[in-house]
Amino acid sequence: MSAGLLSRERIVAPPDWSRWLVPPAALAIHLSIGAVYAWSVFKSPLQETFGVSGVVSALPFTFGIVVLGLSAAVFGTAVDARGPRWAMTVSALCYVGGLLVSALGAATGQVWLIVLGYGVIGGVGLGIGYISPVSTLMKWFPDRPGMATGFAIMGFGGGALIASPWTNQLFGWFGTEAGGLAATFLVLAVTYAVLMALGVALIRVPPEGWTPPATRTSDRPKRERPAGPDRTAAQAIRTRQFWLLWVVLCFNVTAGIGILERAAPIYSDFFPDAPSAAALTAAAAGFVAILSLANSAGRIAWSSLSDVLGRRNNYRIYLGGGALLYLVVVLLQDASKPLFLVASILVLSFYGAGFATAPAYLRDLFGTKQVGAIHGRLLTAWSFAGVLGPVIVNAIADARVEAGVEGPARYTTAFVIMIVLLVVALVCNELIRVPEPPADADADAVRATRTEAVR
Repeated sequence: MSAGLLSRERIVAPPDWSRWLVPPAALAIHLSIGAVYAWSVFKSPLQETFGVSGVVSALPFTFGIVVLGLSAAVFGTAVDARGPRWAMTVSALCYVGGLLVSALGAATGQVWLIVLGYGVIGGVGLGIGYISPVSTLMKWFPDRPGMATGFAIMGFGGGALIASPWTNQLFGWFGTEAGGLAATFLVLAVTYAVLMALGVALIRVPPEGWTPPATRTSDRPKRERPAGPDRTAAQAIRTRQFWLLWVVLCFNVTAGIGILERAAPIYSDFFPDAPSAAALTAAAAGFVAILSLANSAGRIAWSSLSDVLGRRNNYRIYLGGGALLYLVVVLLQDASKPLFLVASILVLSFYGAGFATAPAYLRDLFGTKQVGAIHGRLLTAWSFAGVLGPVIVNAIADARVEAGVEGPARYTTAFVIMIVLLVVALVCNELIRVPEPPADADADAVRATRTEAVR
């Protein structure tokens, strides 16, 4: 593709373009890169085929999340400047290329190539692809920013809902030895190349001065939550509010990602009774799919609700509710499978909701001028949590296994740590207020924002 074809100017929507075509374009990207959440189905095949530990088998996922946040921060300004089609194309090339390198690593028995391909190269694709539609969606849906970003980011959470059973089906066809793993990575690369290309083709940006239809036609337009005074990314990261929100996102992610990355083994350890090993494996894969659905549904449902309740109120639910749910799991352990499932589903819905609500929270605090770039900086919290969560859960579980501890007790200490982190994040959320405006901000807009934007 030429540079002109990827430029922002080439994708300005015509006057009759429906803004409802833009979320599906974002979904095509996010459903593809969201397959990273199905990584836990690769863990057992990697451990059995290449003889690596639980921590090592988590490295492609861990590196992927770390590089996601770092690449989002590094390329966030470029994404805002060059537009979503450029960003989506780069994302597709990196993500699909990473899967191809992973296929080579599996075929040759080189685990480090899988880490490089899936975690590093693919991680760049994750980061650029994740933020690529955010500012565009907010421009198309200024009246519903929480819903708009939640709709797209829902795809990232739901990626595993498709990828988990699809990957298991590929394992059934090709096997889980080195050649089977290589073939699985190759088929996934082709599948996601096609899906991401559809998103690249469909994405559009609104023309200058565009406003939503309701605003143009109604005498009493829908009351909108005002955006904060515009700040650049460089200005935003110098505020206390940015770093409070960074901690909030980091600890909320840590509390969810530790379970999600090890979801299949956690289910097997909590409820090992099954008619056969194959039945247990299938049940664990089903658990991964259920958590993916919760992660995905939480992103659209809770973030849409934040347009009504306010971002800070929603995070009170995510953080306080998550701490209480973890406490339920710690106290009951495997005494009740239904309660365990309900608690896990809600925790993962809060986890996904935290991601989906964050861009709208940033809009309320720092305006829309460089919200994509600011969002990219904020996602470094995800990088940190991508290491912290899996390390806490995997390291403690592995140590308990070596000590001969069985069942849910392997995770008690890790879950208590999650409760503490969520409480700390809840306190930080209470301290967030709209920051003092830049010197050139409009005084009337600032007063309205400080009253209405964050509650």
